[in-house]
Amino acid sequence: MRALPPRLPAAAAATAFALLTTVGPSASAAAQRPVETNATVGFLAGFPKPGVAPDGANDWSCRPGPAHPNPVVLVHGTFENMNDNWGGAAPLLANNGYCVYALDYGGPAGDPIQGTGPIEASAAQLAAFVDRVTAATGAARVDLVGHSQGGMMPRHYLKNLGGAAKVDKLVGLAPSNHGTTLLGLTGLASTLGLLEPANRFLLGPACPACVQQEQGSAFLTALNAGGDTVPGVRYTVIASRFDEVVTPYASAFLTGPDVTDITLQDGCPLDAADHLEIAYDPVALTHVLNALDPAHPRPVPCELVLPLAGPLL
Repeated sequence: MRALPPRLPAAAAATAFALLTTVGPSASAAAQRPVETNATVGFLAGFPKPGVAPDGANDWSCRPGPAHPNPVVLVHGTFENMNDNWGGAAPLLANNGYCVYALDYGGPAGDPIQGTGPIEASAAQLAAFVDRVTAATGAARVDLVGHSQGGMMPRHYLKNLGGAAKVDKLVGLAPSNHGTTLLGLTGLASTLGLLEPANRFLLGPACPACVQQEQGSAFLTALNAGGDTVPGVRYTVIASRFDEVVTPYASAFLTGPDVTDITLQDGCPLDAADHLEIAYDPVALTHVLNALDPAHPRPVPCELVLPLAGPLL
């Protein structure tokens, strides 16, 4: 497990993250983009814009520089789309000199609700998108940053669709790697017979990916068989004790070589980011920057972060 960078004192946290959003190793002052840190604001702004890349993403003329040779592909979560999920991360990464790309997957084109289709098909969409990114940029490999299903689904691509040869790092924000009990509701539904094979139509047609992310599902059993990781890829998982969707939160974590598992509250007890806020949380996003560029770790800020609402100050 890689060593983590030091925690920044709370008094300096807001200033430090502001610097991260505006001063990147390869970014010019003219290229700076505002970085949203409030998940509710970001979601409401982006939900009506499916198919529209978040600010900072999908500049197909971007060419990676030596500081960040791998383009970063952002992979949204279930019921989300690329615009409402990545209003914080996309401009932050672009401000810090990365070529950033994002896609919608797992839903009809133009539908704001994405990520509901069968995960195998979604992984094939990701594979095609990565090929498009590498062809456009000339990069040999990409780094993936995913939220929720978007942190887990790429593992099917890595394991079964040849993705390990094209991906250097996978960073998951609250990924559903070992499934979820949805606070025990799916367990209760199974006990009542609502999720037995004869009744699985209650969720299946509307959201096959939901059923596949249930703890103990056939999909996850096959995905995790033989180990959580594949050789040649570096993994980072960032999770919150306040996650109300991936439950228990530790089911997000991976075991294997080249894995770093991070619980936000171990480094910052003030951080109460929940499942949606973690994709906008300045603390979590600094961990993302460090996972993508471990040779140049930044002090991780610590500040009061509220569920759905972001930093208090």
